[in-house]
Amino acid sequence: MEYLNKVLGIRVVYKDGNMPSLPNYIYSRYRLQEVMLDGVKAVFVYPKEEPESVNAVKKHLDRVEKAFDAPVILVTDRLTFRQKEYLLRDRIPFIVDGKQIYLPFMAVYLQDRCDAEKKDIEMILPSSQMLFLHFIYSGGGELLTSMAAKELFLTATSVSRASRQLEEMGLLKTEIRGVQKVIFSHKTPEELFESAKPHLLNPVKRTVYLPRSVIREKLLLSGYHALSEYSMLDPGNIEYFASGSISEWERYASGRIVDPDEECAVELWRYDPGILSKGKCVDRLSLALSLDNDGDERVEQAVEEMLKNLWGELDGKRDRKF
Repeated sequence: MEYLNKVLGIRVVYKDGNMPSLPNYIYSRYRLQEVMLDGVKAVFVYPKEEPESVNAVKKHLDRVEKAFDAPVILVTDRLTFRQKEYLLRDRIPFIVDGKQIYLPFMAVYLQDRCDAEKKDIEMILPSSQMLFLHFIYSGGGELLTSMAAKELFLTATSVSRASRQLEEMGLLKTEIRGVQKVIFSHKTPEELFESAKPHLLNPVKRTVYLPRSVIREKLLLSGYHALSEYSMLDPGNIEYFASGSISEWERYASGRIVDPDEECAVELWRYDPGILSKGKCVDRLSLALSLDNDGDERVEQAVEEMLKNLWGELDGKRDRKF
């Protein structure tokens, strides 16, 4: 599992030995492999066919976990968005090879190895992520939640819930000053973003392909096309756009591109991409998160270039006080 070693620096050792006694339906559906992850015993579970319902998979994995007396990890090359959401909801460890890793039990172990507080990585709310990125764009330092609510078009309740989650996750701090609530941090924007990346979501929930002719509104550039506006990257042949809703185009949507000259890609985002944007492209931090697992070295270099320019722009904003 080179992916684990490359992304997290975890050394994977495969163990040979007798498999425990399990029902035939387990072995007919899955291939099991006992492993050591930096000395932690675990079991990789590879589905032989398309995974069944998450409830059924959960029961099967529970059976395997009891037999091995070790955490089990579902390993696959693809998951649908809905499958991923259910696995996260039920805290079922999984690896989508080359794309995503969710190992809550290893989060405890890894943080323990770094002498950090022992707690699992918490899934951030989209509103919390918006508030956090907005705080970075403000230059860090301090920000009134009342001002953030106005600028993000969120209710006071939503911003209060978001700021509370960010504080509980250790990403920002809050305090009450008179009748105002302030969020603040002593870290630089770059330090804030890098320390929070394990908690932050890919803003893209789903990507569909549509004829350009059916899109009547002006959408923000996203993907490689947006990155090409922020760097020297070649945008490629397929135009990418971002939207907070794609319901009106569902009947035209396809899962793959057929004609790049007539079609484009539209990404469905977890939050309105226009709120954090200041131009014709999606904002730079959300774009970086959407391309985080791209794997293309040219894209990685372009993202680094884009963020380096952003950190330079934000350096002069940290003296803002209220």
